[in-house]
Amino acid sequence: MKGIFISYNQAYSDEIVEILEANRQRGYTRWTDIQGKGGFNGFPRLGNHAWPEQNHAILTFVKDEKVEPILAALKQKDEASPDLGLRAFVWNIEAFY
Repeated sequence: MKGIFISYNQAYSDEIVEILEANRQRGYTRWTDIQGKGGFNGFPRLGNHAWPEQNHAILTFVKDEKVEPILAALKQKDEASPDLGLRAFVWNIEAFY
């Protein structure tokens, strides 16, 4: 089992959930109105008058075989509009109940 943490521009909100649904991934937790700035070349997303946009994030736990298709779909979306910002991180899940 893997955990996928996805941080993305608020404009992608529905589209990220659609990617999960298309991969038959039902469960996730979403955080909205997250402030931050990308570490490579990202613009600040601070929800203020100077930088009004914000990010959202999703954490989902998936079977190993779902990781690559989900990451491929996220990468395709990011490459289509790189200025919006989208990052995904995968963690090994050692135990759950």
